[in-house]
Amino acid sequence: MAKEKNALDEGLDPQVAGHLKVVRSRHPAHLLSIEELRRDIDRIGVYYPPEPVKDTRDVDIPGPAGKIRVRVYTPEGKGPFPPIIFYHGGGWCIGSLGGYNSICSALANRIPAVVFSVDYRLAPENPFPAAIDDSYAALQYFSRNAANFNADPVRLAVAGDSAGANIAAVISLKAKEERGPRIAFQALIYPAANIAHPVTESYELFGKGYDLDREMIEVFRAHYMPDKKDWVNPYASPALAKDLRGLPPTLLITAEFDPLRDDGIKFAEQLKRAGVPVKHTLYKGVIHGFLSFTTFPAAQRAFDEIAAAFRAS
Repeated sequence: MAKEKNALDEGLDPQVAGHLKVVRSRHPAHLLSIEELRRDIDRIGVYYPPEPVKDTRDVDIPGPAGKIRVRVYTPEGKGPFPPIIFYHGGGWCIGSLGGYNSICSALANRIPAVVFSVDYRLAPENPFPAAIDDSYAALQYFSRNAANFNADPVRLAVAGDSAGANIAAVISLKAKEERGPRIAFQALIYPAANIAHPVTESYELFGKGYDLDREMIEVFRAHYMPDKKDWVNPYASPALAKDLRGLPPTLLITAEFDPLRDDGIKFAEQLKRAGVPVKHTLYKGVIHGFLSFTTFPAAQRAFDEIAAAFRAS
């Protein structure tokens, strides 16, 4: 008997629909081990290879628990370029420098900018707040040393997707509260803004069968924050911060078929109410993680928008 077609799928971008057909034929992701999930997400870097840039190199910087590996993407041109510290996605448990070569090289070329991709510690081996500690250490280091990479520290920015967008938002909040490095701009791509209360209409509509399932969100959260009291910490759920005033100008991107869509939309509204200059764009027909499919037209449009926002900041 043929499987009943999901009526919601009629609004999907055809290329995204093709991707989902493959995803839905696989073993459910939440039943895989973290090691298997890490190998799976890293394949994106093979399917969607990076763009050529002038230089790509890895550097080790000091961190709170030892050295932090950072991949530096330098574009063609004279510079100095804006420095962008990028935090990869993957539910704080998976994702790697290699898996994000395509996104980071595209950002370096489009803006153009020097992109610093941070290999922060992952859960469950290193639960909250290890990722935040490493990510903030990277911000501090590159704010002091940007000129050594042909980058202008005055234009320092942060960016990330999914869990990485959560980290970027937290780093902006932490820098404001601790009077740390000034961040000129932040790009938050389908962020997880409220880990404590993720249930929204989009969470219910798209929490099954659209690549990022509810069960996977809960697995990631349990690994990242095994102590439930941490869920309401603003450095885990930035949407729960008491005061969002003074955060940097923000571009916030959401995806129509994403369980985190409404979470991101609500956070954009919170930032606007706090007086933060915000541009929010909802990309129709696409799913969580669509920016990684760098050859898709929707991803290309998003890269153009992100680059224009950075240049205007």
